[in-house]
Amino acid sequence: MSERRQASVALIIPALNEQPSIGRVLAEIPAGLYSQVVVADNGSTDRTGEIARSAGAQVVFEPRRGYGSACLAALAALDPATDVVVFMDGDASDVPAEARLLLRPILDGSADLVIGSRTHGRAEAGSLPLHQRFGNRLATSLIRLLYGHRYSDLGPFRAIRTTSLAALRMRDPGFGWTIEMQVKALQMGLRVAEAPVSYRRRVGVSKISGSLKASLAAGAKILWTIARLRFSARSHATVRCDPHG
Repeated sequence: MSERRQASVALIIPALNEQPSIGRVLAEIPAGLYSQVVVADNGSTDRTGEIARSAGAQVVFEPRRGYGSACLAALAALDPATDVVVFMDGDASDVPAEARLLLRPILDGSADLVIGSRTHGRAEAGSLPLHQRFGNRLATSLIRLLYGHRYSDLGPFRAIRTTSLAALRMRDPGFGWTIEMQVKALQMGLRVAEAPVSYRRRVGVSKISGSLKASLAAGAKILWTIARLRFSARSHATVRCDPHG
């Protein structure tokens, strides 16, 4: 990142049927913090996109359902000069002003990826259900076992340098997106940090934590992604080291 100019920071908000909250989220964004705000409408059947556009956000429509699909569509719409990307949910659970906590380690040159830690911050009562806390701890424990790094959270509120993100070659179209980013960052030796953030009870019902079945499916996908990336890394290492390859 050039020190001769102010860093260009963009915000990406994946959103699916967030009509009750998306206007509030956009209204809470600090003025002047971002050069570009992109809402990735992931096939909403309500007025999510319309409200976001009227609030001044750039709206990208991605009909292929999946958190990762929405993020990838938004990334494709970013200004090539963007230095840092912040990801934030559209359900009003995150506090938009706290993005500065995520950006600080990147802008001062000490980190490439910063995860907003809800477990180290102030989580409002009822914002993180017991099954979500358990799944979070299970996944972070598995990462520690396989990669030797202690994450405290898999929170979607995060910031990353665009050059680092491009190097990760993100692929997951679903809820494995966040864990793919965190695991690949470790595999590539990126400087990873965490910042305590607040977490509020979301507006409306969560598509994941609001349903035990959906939570179990998302949890299984996260654990599978961790194991798959580990196996893939070992396979590639074996191929590179094989003298007969």
